Amino acid sequence: MTTLDVTFVRLSECALAAGTHLALARTDASTIHYCLRGAGFILLDDETPIRLTPHTLVIVPPRRSMTIAATQRATAPRHASNYNNCGFTPGSSQRHTVGNGEPALVLACGSFRANYGPALDLFASLATPIVETFDVHDQLDQVMAYAMTELAAQDVGGGPMSAALLKLVVLALLRRCLVSTNAWVERFSILSDPPIARAFAEMASRPSVPHTVQSLSHAVGLSRSAFMARFAAAFGESPMSLLRRVRMRHAADLLAANALSVDQVALNAGYQSRSSFTRTFRRYYDSDPSEYRARARRDSSHSATPTEDAIEESNAA
Repeated sequence: MTTLDVTFVRLSECALAAGTHLALARTDASTIHYCLRGAGFILLDDETPIRLTPHTLVIVPPRRSMTIAATQRATAPRHASNYNNCGFTPGSSQRHTVGNGEPALVLACGSFRANYGPALDLFASLATPIVETFDVHDQLDQVMAYAMTELAAQDVGGGPMSAALLKLVVLALLRRCLVSTNAWVERFSILSDPPIARAFAEMASRPSVPHTVQSLSHAVGLSRSAFMARFAAAFGESPMSLLRRVRMRHAADLLAANALSVDQVALNAGYQSRSSFTRTFRRYYDSDPSEYRARARRDSSHSATPTEDAIEESNAA
């Protein structure tokens, strides 16, 4: 699990009064929903309603519209006054309340990205939601609460701390792969195949090494044919195809950091030839390495430059 990393997380506490509904906006990232108190449902198009009780954890695939219902039955809203039509984006505020009175359903809701190594987004290709129920002894409610507190405080290091806390939640979920009978565990078959996981970790940690199918299969103690079959079953692609993706992601990070020359980046990505590296990089990013670096520098410069309004506010203060 040393190659697992939560690269970003945004969280909100969502509190719904009895009988109310909350529509969530579509996001390009997977969303996570942990029921802290109460009961209700998550409603998604063409999916069986997901029952929410305390300690239910739900991960919804990217770009899916959904509704949270604080109701006793899985029904869509009848009255606009009881429904949030704006499409709330989890993480856009510390706390979001729907309806009046004591909340009947309270969840930690957010968007996040978890990578296994530099190239594999664990949840990006989900087709259906993941649903697992934990219990009070797992203490995931406390972990989620701590993560929301860190994000809300906006102190130095709050982002990395909240990401580290959410990583604990993801790890708890992935451990269920070993014991759960739910269908979603097949998505993470790599985690229950130690030789294939070791081969991937070798690629991700040392992308500059001249890996081959033969060297990787030998390193993990499998025949070439068994290694190829099990790798394809775990990742849906060949070892060399995934290795190229790992190398290109690594190269893109190095180019954006602007600390090495393009020739040095190519060597660090496992390419002895700059022209071969450039051709491959162009296929993945639709630009030459030098162009990618220049664009990354411009984007970084724009994000770091204060706006005129910010300067005026600072001067006024």
